[in-house]
Amino acid sequence: LRSRLGKIVRRRGLASFQDYLRLVEEDATGDEITVLLDAVSTNVTSFFREADHFRYMEEVMLPRLVEAGGPRGDRTIRGWSAGCSTGEEPYSIAVTLLQSLSGGKGWDIRLLATDLSTRVLSIARNGLYAKDKLKGVSSPTLSRYFAREAHDGGEYYRVHAGLRGLITYARLNLMEPYPFQGPFDFIFCRNVMIYFDRKTQETLVNRFHRYLAEDGHLFIGHSESLNGVSHPFQYVRPSVYRKREALP
Repeated sequence: LRSRLGKIVRRRGLASFQDYLRLVEEDATGDEITVLLDAVSTNVTSFFREADHFRYMEEVMLPRLVEAGGPRGDRTIRGWSAGCSTGEEPYSIAVTLLQSLSGGKGWDIRLLATDLSTRVLSIARNGLYAKDKLKGVSSPTLSRYFAREAHDGGEYYRVHAGLRGLITYARLNLMEPYPFQGPFDFIFCRNVMIYFDRKTQETLVNRFHRYLAEDGHLFIGHSESLNGVSHPFQYVRPSVYRKREALP
């Protein structure tokens, strides 16, 4: 934290962290708090990270949805990637949906992807990744959903416009009021809650429950657990939970 903020303090020509805090507090535009949050956010991700979740979607969750014609019987699917970082997670989700739903033909698929950092959201929207960022992507998936581009002598791949079009990116603080109503059929919030204390985790998990459709799923990181957190979810398997009726 000292290292990341120190760079901003020096760049602003300030003498101390206290001076920078004063600058943030007095900035009526709100731009400086965004700079601060971008600087201190940790964004570690990759395509198809924690692959068990995507296998569960392919083998268990999505076959049930296909049989029922979608959660509401109208062939619509709504999902949320909360803490989407530079976009690898929502694009991985979108690929999984299309591959499991015959390319999405006849389905209305929409994904919301949010993060606190405007910097990573810009990268996600652009959908351009260096070759070494695509290690988790199979060759058939790469050729079907990505286009090769050369930039500055390097090899890059851009997500096809059709795939990008399924996802809406937006900046969101998970602890502030949400500008949407849902419901979502699944929420991915992975490796985010490890930074929160127990009380904040409990508040967030119960908010997610309210924004999920009945029988909707919550995916959290494999390094996370809801043990010791009061919540109304039904445990499915490690890091996967399903919505059930709220506890009395």
